[in-house]
Amino acid sequence: GGRGGGRGGGRGGRDGGRGGMKGGTKVVVEPHRHEGIFIARGKEDALVTLNSTPGVAVYGEKRISVDSPTPDAPKVEYRVWNPFRSKIAAAVLGGVDNIWIKPGSKVLYIGAAAGTSVSHVSDIVGPTGSVYAVEFSHRPGRDLINMAKSRTNVIPIIEDARHPLKYRMLIGMVDTVFADVAQPDQARIVALNSHYFLKNGGHAVIAVKASCIDSTAAPEAVFRREVSKLQAENFKPLEQLTLEPYERDHAVVIAQYRPIKKKKQAE
Repeated sequence: GGRGGGRGGGRGGRDGGRGGMKGGTKVVVEPHRHEGIFIARGKEDALVTLNSTPGVAVYGEKRISVDSPTPDAPKVEYRVWNPFRSKIAAAVLGGVDNIWIKPGSKVLYIGAAAGTSVSHVSDIVGPTGSVYAVEFSHRPGRDLINMAKSRTNVIPIIEDARHPLKYRMLIGMVDTVFADVAQPDQARIVALNSHYFLKNGGHAVIAVKASCIDSTAAPEAVFRREVSKLQAENFKPLEQLTLEPYERDHAVVIAQYRPIKKKKQAE
């Protein structure tokens, strides 16, 4: 076969090419239960998002082109979303009830790293939404800024999320706060940012890494403690989901911030 010769035989097709989603195979893309996310059904199913910058991969992920439903229109391109690299994708494949990120959402993304997951969130929220991506570390921050150059709905912020007032002039109110910071005071960071930027009745989606918060306790106990910290900060827990088999001892906790009372809505 190709460069891989004998070596590439395992994963790839019979000719040693890169396996998985190839143009030759017939791939059908259908909408996922979560708005803005899609499933590509082929030899093996993959979670995908609609590529807002067709022809460009952000981090070397596979891309799938599908003929658009209207004839003469350009092809539609999707990007494969790997659950082993993204906690949100892992939560979606784990059957999470609602990720509270959809077309038009305004999302504060804390712990954006190099922006691999952020790029998919950017695909989901689309041109009418926005992603405020906060990352403290400068090296991945460079990649994040480069990714944001071609994606106008991503606002990269290279600041410490423990000091939200430093970037308050860059952010309006958001619908959802997503956090993946792997810090022992993660709940406090989320609460602090939510008090400034999260609308009442908005949602927090938090990836909790048990070993980062307390490596001596059982993961279940750590998750429970994080939930009670959020409850103390006016969050109402909605669901919790472990990220097996994609991550070990991780959970995603989803909570609603200052839920709007039913009584007021009735008046």
